[in-house]
Amino acid sequence: MVDTTAQVVYSRPKSLSDMANTYCPGCTHGVAHRLVAEVLDEMDVRDITIGVAPVGCSVFAYDFFNCDFVEAAHGRAPAMATGIKRVLPDRIVFTYQGDGDLASIGMAEIMHAAGRGENITVVFINNAIYGMTGGQMAPTTLPGQKTTSSPLGRDVEQAGFPLRMTETLATMTGTGYSVRRSMHDPKNIRLAKKAIRTAFEVQRRGLGFAIVELLSTCPTNWGITPLEALRFVEEKMIPIYPLGDYKVLPSVAELKF
Repeated sequence: MVDTTAQVVYSRPKSLSDMANTYCPGCTHGVAHRLVAEVLDEMDVRDITIGVAPVGCSVFAYDFFNCDFVEAAHGRAPAMATGIKRVLPDRIVFTYQGDGDLASIGMAEIMHAAGRGENITVVFINNAIYGMTGGQMAPTTLPGQKTTSSPLGRDVEQAGFPLRMTETLATMTGTGYSVRRSMHDPKNIRLAKKAIRTAFEVQRRGLGFAIVELLSTCPTNWGITPLEALRFVEEKMIPIYPLGDYKVLPSVAELKF
């Protein structure tokens, strides 16, 4: 006889709230949220975790995560996270930031947090565009990429080249872990989750500043379908933003969990 007993094999992580998010269809912010939530559940640290939300598409992250959260001014999430972690060193503190928030208005904040070796975790979503404000060119926009503020494509002679934040932050002495992953297919999503877990373990064990950059999609502002957006990440973004580990201290490489 066939066993018809229902068996739950996949469910909502406890670290995600029971509500629909506000992201556009095909946006991978939701995937990133789930990965972070699963890691918090698996580490059993939800009750001692404090997240810092950015200004941007993920500004309402404090509604979507089921853990303590605060909202920072635009770009100031690393500064707020620094204060929280120093006052409450036993807490797990992380920022969740987009490329405009982190690499533009928040450039000074993220650089100095890494330079000081703040023991925080940063989840950095790079979709190569300003999402919430209407699709303008961002510091991460690709050469030749069309946006609402660069309708003819990004001209590197006028606007400069894209900023590679993971590589840049890897040069900071206080950085213990700086890697780039992607969310364009199941294999890379699994690798992204492992990197997020490592970044949180770096903090839990006091090994310094940790950042995981995640290449993400923005079908709405890119003006393409969700499936085309996944291919865009693989074919266009990864050649500009190569996936890999840019700094992994020996003490981090030896982590077992």
